[in-house]
Amino acid sequence: MTADLTMTTSRKQSSIPGSFHLRFTEFIPAESDETFQYEEVIEEDSSLPEEEEDLEATVLAVKQRSDVIQPAAPQPARNTNTRAGVCPPPEALEDYLRNFLLKMGMTKTLDCFQTEWNEMLQKGLLNTELVGVVADVYIQNHRLDSELTSVHRERDEYRSMASATAETLTGLQKARDFHRIHHKRVLQEKNRLIEDMKKLKAQCGRYEPAVRQISERYQSVFRQKMLVSLERDKALAQVQRLQATLHNMEPSEGGQSLNQDARQARCKTKNPSKKTPEPSGSVKHVAGDSKFPVGRGGNNSALSMKGRTMDSDAPNKAKADGFQLRSTIKAHSRPISCLAHHPSKCAVASSSDDRMWKLWGLPAGDLGASGEGHTDWLSGVGFHPDETKLGTTGGDGSVRIWDLGRGQLVLSLRGHSAATWRCSFHSCGDFVASCSMDTTIKVWDLQSERCRSTLRGHRGSVNSVDFLGSSGLLSASADKTLRLWDARTALCCQTVRGHSSPLNAAAASPCCSSPPSSPCSPCCSYPPSSSCSIASCDSSGVVMLWDLRNLAAPSVVVETGPRPSNQVAFDPWGRMLAVAGEDGSARVVDLSTNQVAGVLHHDDAVQSVTFDPTGAYLLSGASDGKIYVWS
Repeated sequence: MTADLTMTTSRKQSSIPGSFHLRFTEFIPAESDETFQYEEVIEEDSSLPEEEEDLEATVLAVKQRSDVIQPAAPQPARNTNTRAGVCPPPEALEDYLRNFLLKMGMTKTLDCFQTEWNEMLQKGLLNTELVGVVADVYIQNHRLDSELTSVHRERDEYRSMASATAETLTGLQKARDFHRIHHKRVLQEKNRLIEDMKKLKAQCGRYEPAVRQISERYQSVFRQKMLVSLERDKALAQVQRLQATLHNMEPSEGGQSLNQDARQARCKTKNPSKKTPEPSGSVKHVAGDSKFPVGRGGNNSALSMKGRTMDSDAPNKAKADGFQLRSTIKAHSRPISCLAHHPSKCAVASSSDDRMWKLWGLPAGDLGASGEGHTDWLSGVGFHPDETKLGTTGGDGSVRIWDLGRGQLVLSLRGHSAATWRCSFHSCGDFVASCSMDTTIKVWDLQSERCRSTLRGHRGSVNSVDFLGSSGLLSASADKTLRLWDARTALCCQTVRGHSSPLNAAAASPCCSSPPSSPCSPCCSYPPSSSCSIASCDSSGVVMLWDLRNLAAPSVVVETGPRPSNQVAFDPWGRMLAVAGEDGSARVVDLSTNQVAGVLHHDDAVQSVTFDPTGAYLLSGASDGKIYVWS
């Protein structure tokens, strides 16, 4: 094995970029295969006889063979590099010159040097052994110079990073100081509010006894006012009877002297300088106001009941369990909120969350009229007694009267501070009552176009209202109570409690709308018929029937839950009660047995139900925007 010194001019990646080095290379001559000594391999017969070939015998034979044959000792590998771990040699002088010229950018001088050097090597005029090497100190200086340049560059980078970090730290410190000051200010405001709340609580505590005393005085004065009003009503009734007596006596006695008391009573009534006191609790009257009629019903169904008999042989009376789906009308694109049947024609009006009301012909479902004007969803619809106008309520808190012939808005009544749910026309056509989420009921005069009275007493949203008798009102509220009102005096006659969940709707049987023969209430003219009843439903699906003669407890309780019941409606004969359910069904209750006689299934929640004036059809409106016609 011989070693030759050769010079390489290739660039090498070292600590000094662009430098040249000398490298020692060993040449190992290839050995001939003829001189290699092979060891003889002895072949032993380790096979087993055929009769002894089994698993145990085979394992034992293999183990014995492995014990006999020992592995040959490995021969030491030939060292191909006897100078392993040799440090890189010092740089040759010519390489140093090349690196210097390359570093200084003297490429032309470097080319001339390379050319002359190579020519001398080829001609043999240059003895490489006489060329020395560069001392280590120069190489170290060069390396240290490169490291110093790199350190300077890193120092500049670190300095810029430190400057940016200092700016960020300054910004964070400013933000911290700002938030600290803001936190202190918020603490001061909190302490001030706590002190103010303590002062207000103490002040309210001082006011509570005074408020309680004032409330007691108010209740006492109100009771005295009611007693005085009743006495005044009695006196007015006596004066009217005396006037009638005088009127009957004058023609028969022809000029005879009258009783002194009767003469004084007549003088009091005819004297224009003395004003007759107003009825109990009535509101102020202005010029143009309408007067409540005496002896007329307040519900529109009374008009459609004229000329009908209420016996069991009524030809148009349907059976509670015999309703079948006849047709469906895709009335609206959004849920239907209320349905109202026309008093005399085969038509139904619908209101919807799409802010529109529509009038449909039955049973074909032809669109007769429509109107749009509310700024929010519609919640209720009802026909005017003259059958030419329509009333609607909605989420914008207004009550609007529409002309059916032209489909145009006639009157807009505003006064509620929240959404209005339902409206009901008096049979005379001069008044409309509306109920609202603001816990009030308002009675509007359509002649003077103003609110005649506001009925307050409910503690929750008033969800339905209906006229009863000549001046009575029935309301159902989310405070779980029913109330009977006198619309003339704006006073509550009776509060009915029994439901354990908020009420959604209430309705009176048709006989409660007929003209009263002998009133059974001092303020509301209800007929004394034994079949006069009120139906109410709540959000737990409980339906209750109340007898007007005894409202202390419900006469019938029907469970339709657990989903809410949205509306109830009597048929024109007072023999059936329809209940709209949130569970997608309308139930028909047979009032003769007080049991659910039929269940009418829908595709979505049922929001409203109503009967046609003949009682042959049941109409239901659902959240899918469809009107279902059952016959």
